[in-house]
Amino acid sequence: MTQQAVRRARRNAGKKKPALWRGVAAAIAVTAAAVCVFAVVIGLTDMGDQAIRIINQLIKAGAVAAGVCAAVPRGDGAGVRRGAGVGLIYMGVGVLLYALLTRQKITAPAYLVDLLMGVAAGGLTGMARAGMQPGKG
Repeated sequence: MTQQAVRRARRNAGKKKPALWRGVAAAIAVTAAAVCVFAVVIGLTDMGDQAIRIINQLIKAGAVAAGVCAAVPRGDGAGVRRGAGVGLIYMGVGVLLYALLTRQKITAPAYLVDLLMGVAAGGLTGMARAGMQPGKG
């Protein structure tokens, strides 16, 4: 019985990392598409800075959710952990890249808040996906 559990764990260990990166890639793709559409909307409207900030946060949360859906199959027991991982990687890399590309100084508390938002959004989405039964919903 123990040998079967070890074999199963080894088989499944190789599947988890690609799924995590597939989720991060899906989140990046959703972000790119949403930002392109949002740029057109901003160009056509007179949107205030506060509205832009809110929509940017919604885009990030939606991208994390989409990435988690790509990385976590329904009914997966590791959904919360994998979802939080997708959110952490996506937000960590994304915020750093944004700060570098725009040459903005980022403070540690602001970075931590963004990381925690990614972990929370990813973990909650992963929890929802983990609770779904395969073949239903």
